[in-house]
Amino acid sequence: MNEQQPALWTRNFILVSLMNFQLVLVFYLLVVVIVGYVVAELHASTAQAGLVSGLFIVGTLIGRLLVGKFLNRFGRKTTLIVGLSGFLIFSGLYFIHMSVGALLFVRFFHGFMMGVASTVLGTVIAQILPPKRRGEGIGYYSMSSTLGTAIGPFLAIWMMLHVGYTAIFTLSTLVSISCLLVAFMVNIPNSLQGNKNSQPTTTSNKPSFISHFIEIKALPIALIMLFASICYSGVLSFVNFYAKEIDLVQAASLFFLMYAIAILCSRPFTGPLMDRKGENIIMYPAFLVMAIALYLLSQAESSTMLLICAALLGLGYGNVQSVCQTVAVKSTTLDRMGFATSTFFIFLDAGLGFGPYFIGMALDFIDYRQLYMYSAIASLICIGLYYVLHGRHATQKITA
Repeated sequence: MNEQQPALWTRNFILVSLMNFQLVLVFYLLVVVIVGYVVAELHASTAQAGLVSGLFIVGTLIGRLLVGKFLNRFGRKTTLIVGLSGFLIFSGLYFIHMSVGALLFVRFFHGFMMGVASTVLGTVIAQILPPKRRGEGIGYYSMSSTLGTAIGPFLAIWMMLHVGYTAIFTLSTLVSISCLLVAFMVNIPNSLQGNKNSQPTTTSNKPSFISHFIEIKALPIALIMLFASICYSGVLSFVNFYAKEIDLVQAASLFFLMYAIAILCSRPFTGPLMDRKGENIIMYPAFLVMAIALYLLSQAESSTMLLICAALLGLGYGNVQSVCQTVAVKSTTLDRMGFATSTFFIFLDAGLGFGPYFIGMALDFIDYRQLYMYSAIASLICIGLYYVLHGRHATQKITA
């Protein structure tokens, strides 16, 4: 039976994963240093710097919201090339010493172009993967994002300390050029390819207004991703501040590297397991492990404990994210896959982008330990939410 398994590591799969890694790498290279740059070089207030940082996410969200329309009108290859070309142009604009207002404009449209390009990549990857290995394939594909989230912050902080902002902007531009060049080497047909497992969208019912922007069938799993990413956003945004408070700054510098290693080690097992047994066998334990990680984080007193929490978060949240993406693209037909992918990422980005804002307000009343304790409780609540919105129906979906 092994010899009949369709190929996964095709040329297209590797190149699309490489492009995704490069996009995420540029995002993290810039997001880690942009606040410091705006305050130090443009003499902006902390609030203005926060807006400059956050507006990228807003642009990404809007790009993802509109990309389905672009895909239907212009096709995948054209939309991808336009998105990556715009991404390159706005990457190059950071060299110009500009006002805060002008930088807000650049950040918004840079995020918009990333939203367009990364959603096209997510759509393409879902379509070029063999249906029987889609869970495994999307799991490996999402590792390209994981590597970007691990390498990007390390590079950015090292370069900021040793070579300065101009070198970071230069590297970001070079990576953006590479990403665009790779796009020309990928075979992405603009028309939909046939797929035995997909049916054409029915035209008997008039499509609703909202269906022009998002995929309704992907909403349940996207809502689950929203709440899970809010739980995780408190770690992403505040774990370094927490580490300073508990005097574990040295260990915190390795936190996301450990997180990435845990995902890399688990993905070869969780992807194939999902394809064979369905999503529930991954999702319920993953939420439980995520809750345990956040609880232990709230109690952390040593470097070892902090890094254990990072690894458990990789096993928990890291697998929740990849499984939810797989479920989103499997929830609809081939011609709606672009909308399903953008719907998933809209809710993921909303959780990671706006979660820290609300958590920041909550931190006026609670401390970091309480934050992670409440996040652990919220992760457990996500188990019930997952059951209600998707888990109880999952068996029918798997065997369909």
